[in-house]
Amino acid sequence: VSHLTAKLCTMIEPFLGTWKLVSSENFENYVRELGVECEPRKVACLIKPSVSISFNGERMDIQAGSACRNTEISFKLGEEFEETTADNRKVKECTMNNVVSTRTYERV
Repeated sequence: VSHLTAKLCTMIEPFLGTWKLVSSENFENYVRELGVECEPRKVACLIKPSVSISFNGERMDIQAGSACRNTEISFKLGEEFEETTADNRKVKECTMNNVVSTRTYERV
């Protein structure tokens, strides 16, 4: 294990594991800015996903799941990657009119 990899593992360690959503602030405004219609937006705000985060020394894997949908992202730290959003858009970075959505998770 290289020095850099060991340092990354130390930095990432607190985020590894399974997390459940405990609060969500301003999420409805965020998805409104994305252009999501009223009814699906209301449903999205009711979903309480769980998130599992793992790291194999090179790649970060993030799995999110709910009763409605499961998603998985895998990427190498420090490299740009493409993600498919819940509404099937391909994105590399997402900023919407300076609207910030804060979602708080706690370890399961």
